Amino acid sequence: MLLARLAEVSQQVAATSARSSKIATLAALFSAASPEEAPLVIAYLAGRLPQGRIGVGWSTLKEPVPPATEAALTLFDTDAALTALSQVAGAGSQSERQRLVRELMAAATASEQQFLVRLLTGEVRQGALDAVALEGVAQAAAAPAADVRRAVMLEGSLPRVARALLAEGPAALERFRLRVGSPVQPMLAHTAKSVPEAIAALGACVVEEKLDGIRVQVHRSGDEVRLYTRSLDDITDRLPEVCDVARALAGDRFILDGEVIALDDAGRPVAFQDIASRVGSRTDVVAAATALPVSPVFFDVLAAGGAVLLDMPGQERHAALAQLVPEPMRVRRTVVEDPGDPAQTAAAEAFFADTLGRGHEGVMVKALDAPYSAGRRGRSWLKVKPVHTLDLVVLAAEWGHGRRTGLLSNLHLGARATDGTFVMLGKTFKGLTDVMLRWQTERLRELALDDDGFTVRVRPELVVEIAYDGLQRSSRYPAGVTLRFARVVRHRPDKPAAETDTVDRVLAGGAQSTVV
Repeated sequence: MLLARLAEVSQQVAATSARSSKIATLAALFSAASPEEAPLVIAYLAGRLPQGRIGVGWSTLKEPVPPATEAALTLFDTDAALTALSQVAGAGSQSERQRLVRELMAAATASEQQFLVRLLTGEVRQGALDAVALEGVAQAAAAPAADVRRAVMLEGSLPRVARALLAEGPAALERFRLRVGSPVQPMLAHTAKSVPEAIAALGACVVEEKLDGIRVQVHRSGDEVRLYTRSLDDITDRLPEVCDVARALAGDRFILDGEVIALDDAGRPVAFQDIASRVGSRTDVVAAATALPVSPVFFDVLAAGGAVLLDMPGQERHAALAQLVPEPMRVRRTVVEDPGDPAQTAAAEAFFADTLGRGHEGVMVKALDAPYSAGRRGRSWLKVKPVHTLDLVVLAAEWGHGRRTGLLSNLHLGARATDGTFVMLGKTFKGLTDVMLRWQTERLRELALDDDGFTVRVRPELVVEIAYDGLQRSSRYPAGVTLRFARVVRHRPDKPAAETDTVDRVLAGGAQSTVV
């Protein structure tokens, strides 16, 4: 398959909001792709490189290359070129990387070049593409989408399922079963604004602490233990103390779901960034474990004694978890058996307040009768946590892609310094409706100072209300911090930039706080 076909489909998918149209377009693409091409189609359309980071950014791509006049670049050609780029290292690597990029771009037409630039810079944003691609694969193979979805959740990989399905047809789905040692995509949650709202939506439920750690899936068969992250990366070798915990449990052939956390001397949770750094460390694991020991806290079990528990109600899975894992290693929880009882709802709200007081980020509210829907953001799990808001000023904005082509989208956000200047805290393109995008594009054009084709720098006058989940350290920004999960709540044309939040207030945690 030519890359030009993929670039064309990428534009078509980005240009429509109709899910059915997206699925039909992708189904036609998968019908034309070979089974071996399907994993590349899925990865590229979702904006991922199978090779991971390959060291190519805007600085490598800034010099234009004359495009090819006719499309001849295939997906396999592209993959081979990106593999070669990923292997460049050592002396002279920068010039060699530039040479390979220019060679790839010279083989691409203008539309293919545009797609490659977005792919290499992480700018392919098409929204929930994996879920739509799954249905496209199902339609192309004439297989029930529900069966494909379950196969993917058990195998943990849409590309592997797609390759088998397109090669062998629906019968291939029978081979994808839950296996200890093979990671499963985790169940995810939607959001509720408050604990009472979550209880009203779910009925009989349990309220659990929401820990701000690293999601971990623990597999054990005999003495063999494997640990996987939320993205199904194998981190077994990095967490020897968690492996020891798993081996010490009385059961066997189990899969546990939980979080890896660390506590300081006062018993309060260590910052997520510190835990992520520890889990991400690949060198001197013993020293890292000594410097910051971590421990697992489990909240679910997917298999025990070799028996698959996915389809059991949540309360029955917790009973199996309690038999397997001692209470100190299970997440704290309180059960709401009667959602109509004001006393039970009040107790749940008190549990939420206590959880926040202990330094955790919120609670998870889960229906007692819900199965474990691996790989799904199910409505039977709802998260409730406080979200902070700040009034910040727009310092610049980046031109959008796909459906946002021609619109200023990604906002550069600044807080006020003591000398009246503005200090950048991060970027966001989230939370913006089509109406908001059109309005802010017109307004920012009026404020524009310069435009390099990618980013428009503006006079710091437009104020936006930003919601975010917290701060994390970042050497990329002058204040040393950036906003976690920032998104736009609304524009504030009524507010002057001189009244925006200050850097000192942000660092002191003085943002407004609401529960979302």
